[in-house]
Amino acid sequence: MTPPVALSSHEPDARGIRRVDFRALGTACSIQFRHPNSRTALQFLADALGWLERFEAKFSRFQPTSVVSKINEAAGSEWVRVDAEMEHLLDLAAELFDLTDGIVDPTVLPLLKLWDWKSIHTSLPDAASVRNALDLTGFSKLQRKPGQVFLPLLGMGLDFGGFGKEFAVDQLVHLAREHGIQDALIDLGRDIFGLGGNGQHPFWHVGLEDGRNPGTCWGGLAVSNFAVAASGDSARRFEHNGLRYGHILDPRSGWPVANGMRAVTVVAPTCLQAGIFSTALFVLGPKDGLRFASCARDLDACLQSDHGIETTRGFIRRQVQAA
Repeated sequence: MTPPVALSSHEPDARGIRRVDFRALGTACSIQFRHPNSRTALQFLADALGWLERFEAKFSRFQPTSVVSKINEAAGSEWVRVDAEMEHLLDLAAELFDLTDGIVDPTVLPLLKLWDWKSIHTSLPDAASVRNALDLTGFSKLQRKPGQVFLPLLGMGLDFGGFGKEFAVDQLVHLAREHGIQDALIDLGRDIFGLGGNGQHPFWHVGLEDGRNPGTCWGGLAVSNFAVAASGDSARRFEHNGLRYGHILDPRSGWPVANGMRAVTVVAPTCLQAGIFSTALFVLGPKDGLRFASCARDLDACLQSDHGIETTRGFIRRQVQAA
């Protein structure tokens, strides 16, 4: 396991902002923060990058020695011993599975492999292949007893990609607060938490990417002491016979989401909440997604589809703040 590599200087700029760019959890990340004491600043960075390294080594399915890989390798054959940290993550996974009616499902790995957006698809999976992958999916199939976990069917597999980055963002925010940092922007692959402000304003400015024109922004948010997460199909996708198939799958049907959605942005008190609900709203689609977001407590959302952009009232107020 190679530790996260910092790509930029941690020396403060004119506003006192220190910034480090690096790769972790398979994506581009950055941490920006203010703290007048260099020793404290460097210790925070060391602790944050060290935490990410340990988290990825333990919970990434792409790391062959991770606990997740061991569980997946033992699918259909034997129980695997797990510690309290894994127990906590599995408890959280169960809660998120129930909260989203099965949309956020960490046993979705068979479907992810079937629809691998990184592969060249000369043909689409047939109905039988989808059914077989669905038979191996479903968090309720996973078996647990104190200190042990078992995937009962050969071919089942765990993947915490549906909420792992968001969970990590919240942990880094907690670390920042422990180090006395009041102003920070934690960004792990566009799963973001803004703490305090940027030294010039009492907030951080976060752009809203246009899901129909990737690489451009159609607006922005003033972010202070809340999280922002986005889901979309513009970057990770494949095309077949002129049709686009995004990386966001609906575990209930076994197929990529194809409801006209292009991007969903959610703001919430924690990045975990923002992330799981951005995914859930994307899968639910424009009508049901907006209805859900409008009724949810402490949640604001923007949904961009082929037909335009719709937002909750609270989201509009946050846009006004950023103007």
